[in-house]
Amino acid sequence: MKFQNILIPVVGLVVLGVAWQNYGFGGVALVGGGLVMWGLLHVTRMMQVMKRAADRPIGHVASAVMLNAKLKPGVNLLHVMALTRALGDLRSPKDTQPEVYRWTDTGGSYVDVTLHDGKVTQWQLTRPPQADAPAEGPGSATPAP
Repeated sequence: MKFQNILIPVVGLVVLGVAWQNYGFGGVALVGGGLVMWGLLHVTRMMQVMKRAADRPIGHVASAVMLNAKLKPGVNLLHVMALTRALGDLRSPKDTQPEVYRWTDTGGSYVDVTLHDGKVTQWQLTRPPQADAPAEGPGSATPAP
């Protein structure tokens, strides 16, 4: 079990206890209201991200190159979904660690993001092979005699 999963409720209870000791029911009401507001803000953000992601195809992103530039290690899947505005295409077997998700853009480039316990550990941008450009451009033709 993660330390943060235990720490946040314990800190909330300690703050409620301190509010009770110092201010009585008024302090508990004030701190309780703050904790409820914090929880509602978190749920609202999560619902907004999920609502935006529901309107887009799974695994699609506007630009894989920009996603590659904006990713940072340690951010959670919700943050990545907020960046892409889409759910990722799960590439690893379901319910196994690490999880690998793929986001692809219209040009065929894609980013594979590896998450361990819901946090980004690594990612890799892959671009499709480019056809070699012709040596002579359209304006470099030799003039007719």
